[in-house]
Amino acid sequence: MENIKPQLDNDKKVLIAAHGNSLRALVMYLENISEKDIVNLNLPTGVPLVYHLDDDFKILDKQFIGDAVVIAAKMQKVANQGKKLNNR
Repeated sequence: MENIKPQLDNDKKVLIAAHGNSLRALVMYLENISEKDIVNLNLPTGVPLVYHLDDDFKILDKQFIGDAVVIAAKMQKVANQGKKLNNR
């Protein structure tokens, strides 16, 4: 966050592309989600998630970009991957 916030403070838009676990960590920070609850977050692979933040870095709005049905299917796919790993 130390590299991101100064960019936002200077009215820059920031694009972050990362692996699912890195993105979960960022979402955990932004949304104040506990470590216990973050494991239930299924971020769809390859789907942009846009946050609109206020000056205090609080979320005003967030949305996935794309077709809602496709996004839901991708989220389910990620959830199913976790189930497969837990059943080994």
